[in-house]
Amino acid sequence: MLMVRQLDAAQVASSAAGLIGWSVTDGGRAIVRSFVFGDFVEAFGFMTRVAIYAERANHHPEWSNVYNRVEIRLTTHDCNGLSQRDIDLARLIDRIGGPDASD
Repeated sequence: MLMVRQLDAAQVASSAAGLIGWSVTDGGRAIVRSFVFGDFVEAFGFMTRVAIYAERANHHPEWSNVYNRVEIRLTTHDCNGLSQRDIDLARLIDRIGGPDASD
């Protein structure tokens, strides 16, 4: 089994600086972002596309959806904090969601 390493404070700061719209939370152990879409169908389609990639990567977001809004929290439970997996998934989510989907 591959050991997942938690990012240290400097790595979190460096990685988060390259992510637009994401905020570091929980003392550096997670990142969060809100997305707003035109309607429920767009929001659900976005979640479906993310879910397909997340399943392939075996790294799943914590999220919620209310109508056109999707709230996402990324953290790695295997290391009790942020890992490179979270940063990679955030970048992918940004590509799927697009820059206009931010709250």
